[in-house]
Amino acid sequence: MRRSLILCSAASAALFALPASADDATDVDEVIITATRIPAIVAHTPGARVIDEDAIARQGAVFAADILADVPGLSVTRSGAFSGPANVRIRGAHPGKTLVLVDGAVVNDVADIDGAFDFTGFDLGDVERIEVLSGPQSSLWGSSAIGGVIAFTTRELDGVRAEAEAGSFDTIRARLAGGVANDRYALGAFVSHFDTSGISAADEADGNTEADGATITTLGANARYSFSPAVTLEGRVRYNETDADVDGFPAPTYVLADTDDSISREQLSGFARLTVEAAGLEHQFSVSASDLTRRTFSAFPSVFEAERQVYRWQASGDSAQGRVTYALGVEHEESSGALSSGVAEDLSTSSVFATARIDLSHRFSVTGGMRHDDTDDFGDATTGRLAAAYELGGGFILSGAWGTGFKAPTISQAVCDYCWSSIPYPDLRPEHADGYEAALGWRSADRRIEGRITVYRLEIEDQIVWFNAPGGNSFYANVDETRTDGVEVEGRAVLPAGFDLAVAYAWTDAVDVTDGSRLLRVPEHSGSVTLGWAGERLSGALTVRGEGDQEDSGGVRDSFVTANLNGAFALSDRISLTARIENLADTHYQQVRGYGEPGRSGYVGIRLRY
Repeated sequence: MRRSLILCSAASAALFALPASADDATDVDEVIITATRIPAIVAHTPGARVIDEDAIARQGAVFAADILADVPGLSVTRSGAFSGPANVRIRGAHPGKTLVLVDGAVVNDVADIDGAFDFTGFDLGDVERIEVLSGPQSSLWGSSAIGGVIAFTTRELDGVRAEAEAGSFDTIRARLAGGVANDRYALGAFVSHFDTSGISAADEADGNTEADGATITTLGANARYSFSPAVTLEGRVRYNETDADVDGFPAPTYVLADTDDSISREQLSGFARLTVEAAGLEHQFSVSASDLTRRTFSAFPSVFEAERQVYRWQASGDSAQGRVTYALGVEHEESSGALSSGVAEDLSTSSVFATARIDLSHRFSVTGGMRHDDTDDFGDATTGRLAAAYELGGGFILSGAWGTGFKAPTISQAVCDYCWSSIPYPDLRPEHADGYEAALGWRSADRRIEGRITVYRLEIEDQIVWFNAPGGNSFYANVDETRTDGVEVEGRAVLPAGFDLAVAYAWTDAVDVTDGSRLLRVPEHSGSVTLGWAGERLSGALTVRGEGDQEDSGGVRDSFVTANLNGAFALSDRISLTARIENLADTHYQQVRGYGEPGRSGYVGIRLRY
């Protein structure tokens, strides 16, 4: 715990940010686009962060879980080093309360008990940027956006890219992508493959020696064609297959240990979108879909299938000489899930939404939004959000926001999967949330130093939990209430001689108001420090990450500090050699209690750009 507190103290003594290169000190404001529906300046939007492809490459991040842990307020937990599942909690909210988008398509697992997205094997090879928007966002995205939104945007590529890497645990990774892109059209495709012998999912320190390997393959394609400056048709598709060994809880002790269990997961997602400029507005007509199958091979095998389709019309524009920017639209979502128990269920929701930003002056802006969702089975809900930002002068920006959220019961909860009761199951109702936050940011005149501190509260009522009632009855019920108070500090400094420093820290006090206990798998203290350097040919980044003690199932997961080192050497403008070392100090640690993480491991590779 002491080492983690030292790290957190260092974080709060410096300036804080997501990784950025020394070349980023420009006059261009960083903008978040997808997650907010209308363009929003990150510095004016509390809870908004952007991770670009340069930051991903500089840290050597292979999968999404490798870099999301550096975002303050996000708790990433992985039950097994390479096999997962890997979940993300935003501001203490359960994983199912984080909405995940890939190119605007919702990819959360409809058949998951909590409706969460499993980040296991989510390859970043085709990802151009990641947008994170913390706090209730149901006014923009409806159900499941109580904790926030994580939006991945994949790239259009003009040229050819190839990567190959090999290293510890017989790991081999390769990527190949190619395409053409210009103002009129774009066409591209990619393939990524990862294979490793791995380590034991159950911690080797507990006597588990069987390596649990994983094979992950991701394929994707994109196309765009502009019939005229006013009409564009585009689409993207992405397929991921993960096959991994996992450990279970064998008889007679039913304690986590080596087993021959394995999992298989396939997901296909994509969208088609027609954009038409007419009547002074940009109209987008889109259809997005996600199809997922999960299989577990064990003494208790299971199969889950989930489908989701979203049909959307959105119109956006501006008026009053650009001082008012707005978007409005309608959506219809159809989802279905087939559970391992043999039960299948369909759910659908129809929605209308509107959001707008008004620049009252060159210093003061106000943003507001409302949404009405009408579900087939759980009534309707109206949610809203109001935010404001004011430039105080001297580089300071004061911003704040209030928002509400809701989450409809999942299919598993709706059909009361695996419930047992001699009395009627209670009627479930949606969960509801209120979130408040205020942020103070500062940026130097030359934009080489900037930072922001955010304080917030997130309250969730009527949370659905597995409830053990008297008489041996067990079922889902709205009986819980949670509250998270937190502080998020972040910033960056572009230093002399090609160095840059990025640091993030979060204090998260997440409690179950019902009984006063801390929420599981949400560390009170967490932070990271990244020191980067870029020379004429050599570049690299050292990331130190730490978490405090964490309440977990069956006990406390101990605090830890670990470090990763990543570097690249450019042989030419087109060819680079890469190397990375993970867990530099060979620290024994766990993200989830009972599950091991790799010791010191190294990887070398080559990267081609044409």
